Amino acid sequence: MGSLFRSEEVCLAQLFLQSASAYSCISELGERGLLEFRDLNPKVSPFQRRFVGEVRRCEEMEKTFTFLQQELRGAGRVPGPCPESPRAPAAREALRVQEQSEQLAQELREVTRNRASLRGRLRDLRQYLHVLREGQRFTSLPAPLGSPPRPRALSEREPILDPSLHQHLERKINFVTGVIHPWRVTAFERLLWRACRGYLVASFVEMPEPMEDPASGESITWVIFLISYWGEQIGQKIRKISDCFHCQVYPYPESEASRTDTINGLHGQIQDLSVVLEETEQYLAQVLDKVALALPTWRVQVQKMKAIYLVLNQCSFDVTEKCLIAEVWCPVQDLTQVQDALRQGSYQSGSSVECFVQRVPTSERPPTLIRTNKFTAGFQSIVDAYGVASYQEVNPAPYAIITFPFIFAIMFGDVGHGLLMFLFALWMVLYEDSPRLRQGTNEIWLTFFEGRYLILLMGAFSIYTGFIYNECFSKATAIFPSAWSVATMANHSSWSSAYLATHPSLTLDPNVTGVFRGPYPFGIDPIWSLATNHLNFLNSFKMKMSVVLGIVHMGFGVVLGVFNHVHFQQRHRLVLEFLPEMIFLLALFGYLVFLIFYKWIKFSAADSLVAPSILIHFIDMFLFTSNAENLPLYPGQVPVQMVLVVLALASVPVLLLGTPLYQWCRQRAPRMPVSTGEEEPLLEGQEAGNSVNATKEDVESGGHSPDAEHLDFAEIFMHQAIHTIEYCLGCVSNTASYLRLWALSLAHAQLSEVLWTMVMRNGFVRLSYVGGVVLVPVFAAFAVLTVAILLVMEGLSAFLHALRLHWVEFQNKFYVGAGYKLCPFAFAPDTWE
Repeated sequence: MGSLFRSEEVCLAQLFLQSASAYSCISELGERGLLEFRDLNPKVSPFQRRFVGEVRRCEEMEKTFTFLQQELRGAGRVPGPCPESPRAPAAREALRVQEQSEQLAQELREVTRNRASLRGRLRDLRQYLHVLREGQRFTSLPAPLGSPPRPRALSEREPILDPSLHQHLERKINFVTGVIHPWRVTAFERLLWRACRGYLVASFVEMPEPMEDPASGESITWVIFLISYWGEQIGQKIRKISDCFHCQVYPYPESEASRTDTINGLHGQIQDLSVVLEETEQYLAQVLDKVALALPTWRVQVQKMKAIYLVLNQCSFDVTEKCLIAEVWCPVQDLTQVQDALRQGSYQSGSSVECFVQRVPTSERPPTLIRTNKFTAGFQSIVDAYGVASYQEVNPAPYAIITFPFIFAIMFGDVGHGLLMFLFALWMVLYEDSPRLRQGTNEIWLTFFEGRYLILLMGAFSIYTGFIYNECFSKATAIFPSAWSVATMANHSSWSSAYLATHPSLTLDPNVTGVFRGPYPFGIDPIWSLATNHLNFLNSFKMKMSVVLGIVHMGFGVVLGVFNHVHFQQRHRLVLEFLPEMIFLLALFGYLVFLIFYKWIKFSAADSLVAPSILIHFIDMFLFTSNAENLPLYPGQVPVQMVLVVLALASVPVLLLGTPLYQWCRQRAPRMPVSTGEEEPLLEGQEAGNSVNATKEDVESGGHSPDAEHLDFAEIFMHQAIHTIEYCLGCVSNTASYLRLWALSLAHAQLSEVLWTMVMRNGFVRLSYVGGVVLVPVFAAFAVLTVAILLVMEGLSAFLHALRLHWVEFQNKFYVGAGYKLCPFAFAPDTWE
């Protein structure tokens, strides 16, 4: 059987790795992703394992890579994904990567530190230059003789001293200048006034250009202050207060000539520093280019190397400590590839001794491996959400590919809604290779994208069932001419003008010749959408359809259990479990399906008034009675129904006691030297047809054989009693549960009709000369409500109900889901990005 029908055969194997080639062999196996390694040192601390030093070295390199990545992001660069997946580096290559990465990190630290120092020095020079320029305005020399007198300083940019008094006070007035953060100006000025008792004159002005704040990195407009004071004690107080407010204080030359010389010197220094800073920025950009080019590859290589050493830490050494031994779970069909990978790894390492793999018998239950592709992955994930399949039991996923979208479509049958869903999924399928769609960060979007093929089939099946129901946005379409003739009815009846005026609803009688000309070619006749008993007709049709499909679905689930019994060599279950289960299901509910089809075939429109009720017959069947008012469907119906009920009731004790008594008898029977084929454990090797890890009596509840030496009969009986009660009561409740197909289909159709009636029909009927203009927002509202309510909300509701019908009503007939997945050691490309 294919791996999709049931999980692949998996065996336990041992790898014998020569110490010199172990690293290369594990690297090759990781590239192929074939094996799941088991930890042979579970009680050894991670800090006491053999290759802990190599793991720590990888972690140190990862710290260096983190620093390099932070520097790239700080420079506004995002390191791209690795263009191709490089292999894990050899020992010499790893040392080269470590040296180069540390060298680049050291260069980055030095260049970044030098750049920060140059920026700080350049910022100080520019601030000093602005301070001197603004100070010139306050302390400029007096005007030459003959010039008109200048008025007193009325603004902050005028000199604070009267030029006529400047010569007399030049030796007594001192200045403190600098810059301060704009948020601290008010408190600084207030404290200066209170501390110096007014023996100063302070002027504040904003700097002409914003500059970077070294503390926060933000660009702010600093405030320049110029304080003139008398006395040395006042000057000391001003300097201490400036230090407390973290002001940058600059020396202020006393003479005009000194200030001019200082300004000219600052210009030269600023130009020189700008040139040096520009060269530093260029060198930093070159270093960052090297980092951006090499970092993605280094990260992948080091992470692969770390993963290899973590796997090697799970291995154990032999007595001579020259060979590593690893235990792995391996698919049997991949054993050849594993041996080839070991041979390739030994060749790459230059070792003369080849490594090899050897199968090991075990009684432990192997993991489950079901290979999927991009189409089947979505359906398999639905099954795995309920529970991972037990080892080699039947996998429901291939059947869910058809049954799941079909059951969804029964509840979501509408041509228009199904077409919108189909087109949306088709767009995702056509552009599935687009990185923009694959690398989205929205979890809801990723869920839709992963299930694009499932949505595609749900939309296609909904279009089909929409044609069956003859509904397109709740409106019927006349693809073929109607099979009902109103003209023939009018010609053969006594309808008069007065009768037509008083009867808005007319009844068509199919018994009148020519009124009904046979069934509609495909789906529901569109004339039913105009009938007053439209809901009565559709309810009867959909309810019976739901019961028929539900019983067929459950019966198919019981039949799938046969493949489990045969595969696990449990042939007694065919007689003691499968046979009574089918008798119970078919004798009661299979008979109900027979009654539905028999009534459809036996009774026509001519004798529909005397057709008996199936529901009453079914109730009388359980009560062993007959109803005189409800005529039998066929002669001898009552005895047949009694026999079926007796058969169903007789199958319950067989289902309850058959398997426990069989196990009890087998346990008490003497062991023969040559056992039968059913008791014999499977042979080792691939000729046996099953894994060496399985036994012929591998049961569904966890893979333990009921042929074990010490069987608890009470536990077996209790387990079988629970299974019997669950199955018998479940047949009743599960059949009723399938009526949700009818209920949700009716709800979807009624919601569609209500939305059309309350939105679009009002837009068509209540329009006058402005109809075309008003219809645009009306249609927009209709489209938004259709997508939001009928596609998203109703679609999610139908999806969840279809999920429940598969998990509870279908899968519990044969599926346990008590396994665990095979997680092979592999270098997946997506995990390194």
